[in-house]
Amino acid sequence: MAEGSGEVSLADVETAFRKFAVHGDTKATGKEMNGKNFVKLCKDCKVIDGKSVTSTDVDIIFSKVKVKSARAITFEQFTQAMAELATKRFKGKSQDEAVQLLYSLIAGKEPANVGVTKVAKASAVDRLTDTNKYTGSHKERFDVSGKGKGRVGREDIPDTSGYVSAFKGQGSYDSKVKEDK
Repeated sequence: MAEGSGEVSLADVETAFRKFAVHGDTKATGKEMNGKNFVKLCKDCKVIDGKSVTSTDVDIIFSKVKVKSARAITFEQFTQAMAELATKRFKGKSQDEAVQLLYSLIAGKEPANVGVTKVAKASAVDRLTDTNKYTGSHKERFDVSGKGKGRVGREDIPDTSGYVSAFKGQGSYDSKVKEDK
C-alpha cells in the first residue's frame, strides 16, 4: 500500500480474501469463499456499518455475484461484490474512489477470533490434578511422585503363582524337589 497516494494493491486485498476464505474450514483451499466467511470479512473489516450496509445487504450481494448452482465465490466475483458494496457504503464518492476506500478497509486484515473459549486457569487445573489430595481407591492409582501406576493402579491383578497368599516359603518348591532327587 502506497502511503501518499491512498492506493491499495489488489494483492493485499487478495491476501485478506484468502485468509478469510480458509477461516473455519479445514478443507478450504483459499480460492473460493463461502457466504459465512464473506459476511465475516465484511463484519471484521467494518464494511458492515449497520446503517448504509447491513448483513442482509451483504447476503443479497453475495447471492447476486455467485453462480446459481455454486455455494462460494471466486476472487473475481469478490471484486464485483466489493464494487457493489462500495457504492452503498460510500455514498457521494465516485465508483473508483469508493472501491479504493473499501479496499483500504480490507487490506492486511485477518479473521478475528472473538468469543473463543480461553484456556482454564492453571490454579484450578493444578488443584484438580494434585494427586496428594486424592482419597479412596483413586489414591491407589498413583505412586509417591504422582505418576500413574497404569493397569496395576486400576485393577486387582490376582496372584497366579500357585501359592496361597499367606504362605511364607513361596518359591522354595524347586529347591526341595532337587534335594530329594
